[in-house]
Amino acid sequence: MAGASAASALRCGDRCFDIGRRTVVMGIVNVTPDSFSDGGHHLDAADAYDHAMRLLEDGADVVDVGAESTRPGATPVAASEELRRLVPVLQRLADAGVRCVSVDTYKADVARAALDLGAAWINDTSALADPEMITVARGADALVVMHQRPMRAGRPGDDVVYEDVVAEVRRHLLAVVAGAVEQGMSRDRIIIDPGIGFGKSVDDNVRLLERVGDLSDIAPVLVGPSRKRFLAAITASDDIADRDAATVGACCLAATSGASIVRVHSVRQVRHALDVIDAARCGRVSEGPVRSDAD
Repeated sequence: MAGASAASALRCGDRCFDIGRRTVVMGIVNVTPDSFSDGGHHLDAADAYDHAMRLLEDGADVVDVGAESTRPGATPVAASEELRRLVPVLQRLADAGVRCVSVDTYKADVARAALDLGAAWINDTSALADPEMITVARGADALVVMHQRPMRAGRPGDDVVYEDVVAEVRRHLLAVVAGAVEQGMSRDRIIIDPGIGFGKSVDDNVRLLERVGDLSDIAPVLVGPSRKRFLAAITASDDIADRDAATVGACCLAATSGASIVRVHSVRQVRHALDVIDAARCGRVSEGPVRSDAD
């Protein structure tokens, strides 16, 4: 598997992304009461729908709708409750003709229902813990599989120790992708996520962001640094506005290192920053004279 070429294009509903030319921005829609930064803000289906539409207006390429918090210590949610929260939002998006929808779930039954309601991607933070997920995922435009190593008993996730975090994440994701392909998932529809903030120290997270390119030959890489605790540690500020600013920096670092997709809460500033990076990377910067504001 190592050394094989990753997908050069990805489809999400009615959109197609040319990987390598433009960084894809995934906007987060949490339909949860307990997510770490915006729990309860969009629990109502109408509010969640309105938020998704604002993210698209702000430049999101994909909206990722989730109904169970994945923060450390979050209470697990039954599939029935997850669907109760998700279905009205997905139905509203489908009725509005929105097709660029991802569902954030690790349960095959929830993923199946979401695809039936028009979702195009499955974002599985468990990396296929549900043995039925691959069967469901074969009907999706793409499947995201994320690295997450179980934390030590009774200790927070940051106490997980890696000898070489990039090498260990790479080995794990290679194995997950190989297993998915063996079970019939098309390799060109798999996306990998190194699991920024999941059982990793501040240094681990920064190392992964700066060495995303070491993973990008496996599959297109999605990173999700948005508003996570390691950013507060770096900036010495727990203010959400400061975390959003730090998120822009983390996304720019990831994009210049080889990430194809970033998953964020606040889309507009990230999109504008990445537009600059993408323009430079693809040679779309004008070579003519640039006038200053004072001219």
